[in-house]
Amino acid sequence: MITIHVESFEERLEELKVLLPAHYEELALNQDKVPLSPQYEEYIRRERLGGLIFVTLRDAGEMVGYFIGFIAPGLHYSTCLTCTMDIFYVRQDKRKGGAGLRMFRFVEQELRRRGVQRWFMGSKCHADASALFERIEATRVEIYYSKWLGD
Repeated sequence: MITIHVESFEERLEELKVLLPAHYEELALNQDKVPLSPQYEEYIRRERLGGLIFVTLRDAGEMVGYFIGFIAPGLHYSTCLTCTMDIFYVRQDKRKGGAGLRMFRFVEQELRRRGVQRWFMGSKCHADASALFERIEATRVEIYYSKWLGD
């Protein structure tokens, strides 16, 4: 049975590290140039300051998905507490049955509880999650582009 929890990023980091490579392989851009190398200490620092939300999906206790977002007043809108999604992932074998939708609804409830007023979320074009966002009545507001400048 899938369960959803608010957890401590710092306390659950080792479990999270098990899922990150599959997430990276499925979604990351420019993998031939940019290795998976998270700034874990920055995530922990933000969590300790109250600026991070970490929600997990578990199946019989095993972490099978997660949502990470950053919470802070907007840089242009200091009176608007905003959550900006960092990443989310549901293991491929757990994607049927609405687990992702349930997780996003849970995240919304937790953000409301924390007093968040606006929530930004997005997905890669090659793994479009727009249907999920529309199911929770989010509105499409921006389109991002990427251009590799390295080398």
